[in-house]
Amino acid sequence: MASAAPGPDSDPFAHFAAPKAATEDKYKQNLNQRLICPDCNENPPNLIEEFSSGDMVCASCGLVLGDRIIDTRSEWRTFANDDQGNDDPSRVGDAMNPLLNGSQLETNIGFGEGMRSRELHRAQNRLINDKTTKALLSAYREISNLCEAIGIPKSVQDSAKHIFKLTEDVKLFKGKSQEAILAGCIFVACRHSKYPRTFRELFALTKVSKKEIGRTFKALEKFLQSNREQNTTGSLLMVESYEATGTTGPAELCARYCNNLQFKNPHLMEKVSSSLASKSSSLKDLAGRSPLSIAAAAIYMASHLMGDPRTSKDIALIAGVSDGTIRTAYRHMYPAREELVEKEWLLPKGAGSIERLPAT
Repeated sequence: MASAAPGPDSDPFAHFAAPKAATEDKYKQNLNQRLICPDCNENPPNLIEEFSSGDMVCASCGLVLGDRIIDTRSEWRTFANDDQGNDDPSRVGDAMNPLLNGSQLETNIGFGEGMRSRELHRAQNRLINDKTTKALLSAYREISNLCEAIGIPKSVQDSAKHIFKLTEDVKLFKGKSQEAILAGCIFVACRHSKYPRTFRELFALTKVSKKEIGRTFKALEKFLQSNREQNTTGSLLMVESYEATGTTGPAELCARYCNNLQFKNPHLMEKVSSSLASKSSSLKDLAGRSPLSIAAAAIYMASHLMGDPRTSKDIALIAGVSDGTIRTAYRHMYPAREELVEKEWLLPKGAGSIERLPAT
């Protein structure tokens, strides 16, 4: 039995769907259209956009096909160097600084000619540059100067500045000297960023007592741990990931000391001395000794072991400990040399030899 074709009444919505499809086909944009020079008729066309004059020009015959075109390229140039008499022609302002308060999107009044213009410029400066911003900028400059004096990288400097801003917002250290606060912020930032500095180094840098730096450090660490959930998006120091750190271990100090001692192979010396320092920390005779003295003694042993010796006086100048302290720590390490030295460091696999180690 043959099936009958569906009638118009089989689908009551069919007459609504057909006009809709026709409408979509009618107003569909043709993306295959191409601009071709009518004189040359070249395909593909050889067109050039002259952004200096704002014209679309045919490169073959020179016919202008369009005018007032918009330059959509990125503008990397600044016009500050074209300043001709107190007029900065920069198109945009500075990028937002997350270390400062406010939106920083205000308009600046230029310092032009005339008494009225100068008065407006001064009045706006008094409104924008408040005391809080000036205090923050002064503290940031001081942090940068202190960090650059001892070779702390910029990422750690930014972390120290962010910690200072967090404490300044809640007035954590009311009445405490700013030098102690800055020293504590730098110390915490170095610990968190794995660039440890000792209390002795910060004391020599800031002239703040080691006891005062320790108090500030404990207060800052407690504050950062209790305010993890208040971390803002895009902060320079991720407070939510901050964890309390223990004392700086001797192995963490070996890398910096080895670089300053200018060994022939500083990476190998850093690896050997760090391993010696880590193992030496478990010796009973060295229990309670300063990490500085253990790190210096480990470098002293590693330098003689690998055939690139340094005197205890040279290491003492870099580590900031006395010559006698290094020798005393080394005397406790020498009897355990067989346990401390790994076999892969020794000949013929490596370049080390236990016979090179001095007895004292």
